[in-house]
Amino acid sequence: MKKYFIITFGCQTNKSDSERIASVLEKMAYNPASKINEADLIVINMCSVRQSAVDRVYGFSPKLKKLKNPAFKTILTGCILRKDQKKFKNFFDFVLPIKTLEFWPVILKEKKYSFYLNQRSPSFIKKFDLGYLKVSPKYRKNFSVFIPISTGCNNFCAYCVVPFTRGPLICRPHEDILKEVENSIKKGAKEVWLLGQNVNDYLSPTDPLIDFPKLLKMTNNIPGNFWLSFISSNPKDFSKELIQKMAECKKINEYLNLPIQSGDNEILKKMNRLYTIEKYKDLVKKVRQKIPNIALSTDVIVGFPGETKEQFQNTVKLFKEMKFDMAYIAEYSPRPGTKAYEMKDDVPRKEKIKRREILTKVLIKTALEKNKKYIGKEVEVLANKKENGFLYGKTRTHKTVKVTIPDTRYKIQDTNLVGKVAKVKIVDALPWGLKGTLETLNFKG
Repeated sequence: MKKYFIITFGCQTNKSDSERIASVLEKMAYNPASKINEADLIVINMCSVRQSAVDRVYGFSPKLKKLKNPAFKTILTGCILRKDQKKFKNFFDFVLPIKTLEFWPVILKEKKYSFYLNQRSPSFIKKFDLGYLKVSPKYRKNFSVFIPISTGCNNFCAYCVVPFTRGPLICRPHEDILKEVENSIKKGAKEVWLLGQNVNDYLSPTDPLIDFPKLLKMTNNIPGNFWLSFISSNPKDFSKELIQKMAECKKINEYLNLPIQSGDNEILKKMNRLYTIEKYKDLVKKVRQKIPNIALSTDVIVGFPGETKEQFQNTVKLFKEMKFDMAYIAEYSPRPGTKAYEMKDDVPRKEKIKRREILTKVLIKTALEKNKKYIGKEVEVLANKKENGFLYGKTRTHKTVKVTIPDTRYKIQDTNLVGKVAKVKIVDALPWGLKGTLETLNFKG
């Protein structure tokens, strides 16, 4: 019996794609391998958005040749720049765009060991389009699922390679999305994430009246007891209607990831982000007015070309003012093909690290301040794993909780609590999470 092993280096979109890859391989009579050296087929699903991710794949590639099984084959897929495709062809048997997934059985059978296509070319878009998203995924966690609503992007932020690796924005028909949500609920999903490079740009190709706020409402109305979230949003497209729907729909979690990328208007303009700090602040104010208990996270890049110390201080000031619950802080890295690649990468590496550390210190303070407000409260927690006698999960505000289970109430070794929603009393707070004790199982169904 042939076996496969998938390694994912990338974002949630890549992880979602890996679930569809697993489904295709199992239909080809492959079984999952528990260890990489047991596999006949190894798939690396990567992301070229940051150089660090590309470096990880470069570092891992030579290790493949040292594995015991000399007959195994390797596939590289994901968000791959054309420049990286050519370099990696010496390490992998197949280099396949993810959009060709539904044709992998034919490609592997015919043993064509390379497969290069320009993902922005009209012929590629016409031939492959959204076909790979029609593949039913094999969810890694049936209780928490990520469902793509689109692929690609038209924004062309100066630092981002997604329009080049994923192609232009193509939205899935709303019928397909809703059907996938319904099927996941029937299979036991307690949490559904709608996924897109910029979900705000969503417009159904089968009904132009259905935009993202309407899609959210329709998803919320699907029968079942489940939580609903989405990632990610561009502030330039965040509408009043979307805020209203978030406030109205009871299944939507009180969590929002709203990338800022920089706290300086001049840098935002160079990044081609098409909004201002003033607009961002006003947007956050409106969201918090409608949803007072919402948790807000953001993405930010430090050391963008030309970013002065004064401009960086504007980002520090914004962090202190916004009091984010969480932030994903990245050091700028040049990516071939982007507009920023043509700019001089003039912020030294040490300075980028320093700036990241400064923002992290601000975040630790504000995140701890936010988390302390949970102490003494009972919150719902969706358990996602058990480890070393503790249960771990997420709240509706996307806070990580480490849960102690009293032996007199529940025995973790005897009760499968993973994938269930429980009421947890919060007893302590840390910058990156909460600690609590199990009160009652709350989920019905």
